[in-house]
Amino acid sequence: MTGAAFSSQELTMTKLALYVPLKAKPGKEGDVADFLRSALPLVQQEPGTLTWYAIEEGAGQYAIFDTFETEADRQAHLDGKVAAALMEKAGDLFSEPPQIHKLTLLAAK
Repeated sequence: MTGAAFSSQELTMTKLALYVPLKAKPGKEGDVADFLRSALPLVQQEPGTLTWYAIEEGAGQYAIFDTFETEADRQAHLDGKVAAALMEKAGDLFSEPPQIHKLTLLAAK
């Protein structure tokens, strides 16, 4: 953007994300949805987690998508209470171990 001033939004653009697809064990769909909803207050205590979404993608298919400005913020989230609870409940709730995908965002609004 030659010759144009950058807005404060552009200067603090979200740069990093996590995407964690989750597949509920048969009969555990309600428990997975409840678990994801219960994680929101924990994530709200993380100043470095800019956005956090718990998603139902389809029957028995869920995901978590969250964004961060720095790698330190992303790592703090991965070392935090939600990630620990996710791994603790994995064997009971999910038919496959959670796969954590680290993403780099190219553009965001």
